[in-house]
Amino acid sequence: MAGLRTILWNSPAALLLGTGFFLGLTFPLGRIASEAGVAPAVWAFVISAGAALVLGIAGLPFHRHGIRFDQPHLRYFMVTALVSYALPNLIVLAAIPHLGSGYVAIMFTLSPLLTLCIASLAGLKQPLRLEIIGLVIAFVGALVVAVMRGRFGDGAEPMWIALAFAIPVSLALGNVYRTVDWPAGADLVWLAVGSHTAAALMLGAAAFFTAGLAGWEKLAGVPFVTLLQALSAAAMFALYFRLQAVGGPVTLSQIGAVSAAVGVFAGWLLFNEIYTLAVWAGVAVISLGLALTIMARHSVGRGKASEVSLKTLD
Repeated sequence: MAGLRTILWNSPAALLLGTGFFLGLTFPLGRIASEAGVAPAVWAFVISAGAALVLGIAGLPFHRHGIRFDQPHLRYFMVTALVSYALPNLIVLAAIPHLGSGYVAIMFTLSPLLTLCIASLAGLKQPLRLEIIGLVIAFVGALVVAVMRGRFGDGAEPMWIALAFAIPVSLALGNVYRTVDWPAGADLVWLAVGSHTAAALMLGAAAFFTAGLAGWEKLAGVPFVTLLQALSAAAMFALYFRLQAVGGPVTLSQIGAVSAAVGVFAGWLLFNEIYTLAVWAGVAVISLGLALTIMARHSVGRGKASEVSLKTLD
């Protein structure tokens, strides 16, 4: 059993599926919270604060040697929190009322391709032909799911369309930044706790100014869902930072495609949502694209696939 855990902990494919699965759970949990009247900004705070709190309590006692407050760590926390979590979430919350959820969801499908381009320009890796093919196929599948599941805003202003394009750009920059500026000898749990503590402070301030005190009262009506979201977020980000180290930014960027497929199945199982054949076909295409990219990285060997040396994790 210990040997199996070690294999899974070092497998980009297993980590990708696990991270994408827990990310996908945020869709049904967020829907339940929204139906209970919880403001989106407050729920975004719950995700980051929950991850920081649970990982801090459950993980840090076993990782005390990794707790550092030096300049590289503090810079990593602040930049990661802003670029990867706070800024994209705030843009999403602002853009959905103007563009519709379907249009905004499409922006997430652009993240893997942009991450690949930025990673290549940064000299992190040379893209593999099979990997590029897989990314494009997964993008097409996610695009189909986003279009068929969502709705588009009518008469959207160009300003909001331009702002929405900042979502995948910010996510892609964050994916690459976390690899480029990974602190030497960093502990995974401490990186997750520090980054999400910083994000929670940013999002908490945004939630207070947008929702006020009344926006927080609705959380009392969904205590179990709030707890489940916190636990799910903690599990996701524990795998998230490990995937960053083992698989690199391009592999990590594909969690959005996995979560799109998970969101479809969650809606079908939990909310009796009925989907067209096109949506299920999109899920199948996503699976094919992910399989090809995983095969591409596996073909060059696990050691070469890692874009952050695993020595930094010892």
